[in-house]
Amino acid sequence: MSSGLLRSFASGPTGIPGRLRVALILGALIALGPLTIDTYLPALPRVGADLQAAETTVQLTLTGTLLGLALGQMLIGPLSDAWGRRLPLLAGTALHVLASAAVAVAPSIEVLAVLRVLQGVGASAGAVVGLAVVRDLYTGRQGATMLSRLILVMGAFPVIAPTLGGFLLRWTSWRGVFLFLAVYGLVMLVVVTRGLPETLPANHRRSARLGPTLRTYGTLLRDRTFVGLVLVAGLAMAGLFSYVSGAAYVYQQQFGMDQQTFGLLFGAGAVWLVIGTQLNPVFLRRYEPRRILTVAVLAGVAIGAVLFTLTATGTGGLPALLAGVWALLLSAGFVLPNAPALALARYGESAGTAAALLGALQFGIGAATSPVVGVLGNDAWAMATSMFGATALGALALLAVVRPWTLPDLGDDADTTDDELDGDALPAAA
Repeated sequence: MSSGLLRSFASGPTGIPGRLRVALILGALIALGPLTIDTYLPALPRVGADLQAAETTVQLTLTGTLLGLALGQMLIGPLSDAWGRRLPLLAGTALHVLASAAVAVAPSIEVLAVLRVLQGVGASAGAVVGLAVVRDLYTGRQGATMLSRLILVMGAFPVIAPTLGGFLLRWTSWRGVFLFLAVYGLVMLVVVTRGLPETLPANHRRSARLGPTLRTYGTLLRDRTFVGLVLVAGLAMAGLFSYVSGAAYVYQQQFGMDQQTFGLLFGAGAVWLVIGTQLNPVFLRRYEPRRILTVAVLAGVAIGAVLFTLTATGTGGLPALLAGVWALLLSAGFVLPNAPALALARYGESAGTAAALLGALQFGIGAATSPVVGVLGNDAWAMATSMFGATALGALALLAVVRPWTLPDLGDDADTTDDELDGDALPAAA
């Protein structure tokens, strides 16, 4: 890829500084997955009523989406290392558009569940390619900082999506929500086609053959530190999806909120996640990512224990539940950028495959966790129990597998500096 193309990407006619443009485009791409998950949350009870399906069965459509996100990344990640970033991204996003349109006319819960898997596969392209592009351009603390900024952009979608879903449901059925997702996907196709250059040069691409791909996955899975960091990130995601899968039932059924109020409170939770991600770069100026990650994980365990106790004893009601959940989301805002940044810093040319395994295990763990809240009863205690369990397992993975005190410090070994990125040029991919 030529430096001229990257320079155009950095400081094109929009006049938006390079780092901000990268964050906006990649954040919107990565957000396709969360938007696909969150927009229809207020409609979960209505989907069950319309398709005559039990609550736990409807929640499995969420699990199907997460499985699609996990499986899709395992496929698309290696392809992005072999073919470059743009082609797999465009193909995956197109699949998401088609699947979203098909979900809008699904005649049964079974068909809807299958199509949700395909939706997840399509949305996974934005997730894995977005992370790979970050690794193409940045490493070390700069990578963690960029991931924090991406999660800021992503955080806007959990804030907006349930509220938007509730608004759409005032004018249309839940099927209209999926038509909206199809339109969003079409917009992203245009954005990628016109605004995202290739970041992986041809001479840095890897073989797309099955054998080399499996060997790369084998190398990653034999790396104890990488696997441990993936587990930490995945269990943080599991805690987040425990909240995502249970919140609609807890807020609307247990506490009697309408769809619009639910959307506002759900979005307020996402604000705390965003606050954590945006405080993270401030702390990165003084502390190493491994130190921030350790403190955030251990703080999450303490908060989860308090939340579990409050809901088990029925103490504090809705205010106590909100305070505990929001504090857990704040701690997750520090975990979610730093664990992937530490994991991906070890792999450059195989960034797509490494990001695929990272994302697949994150969403796979989230998929396994999301039905737990329904099995436990879809109430505040069930949601708190699942969130606390995920954070406790994440702490165990960090201390027993990663052993953060053994990790090297990450200097500003990025391919770029803040001054370069806020100037006229982006770096050539390394």
